[in-house]
Amino acid sequence: MKKFEYRLLNPERGFFNGIDYEELTQRLNHLGSQGWEVVSTVGITAGVGGQMTGLLITLKRELPG
Repeated sequence: MKKFEYRLLNPERGFFNGIDYEELTQRLNHLGSQGWEVVSTVGITAGVGGQMTGLLITLKRELPG
């Protein structure tokens, strides 16, 4: 039976404050080289207007054995 572990990645900067996509890409590529795979992304909203203020990325990787 395969076993997985999960990790949440929350880029520090909010969407409207400007996500550094180059930095995020490098970070995801680094995690990918360690066996992590992105399985979902969720926009974080706040305030009355429900504006997106952040991004939550869920990753998983298979555990050995």
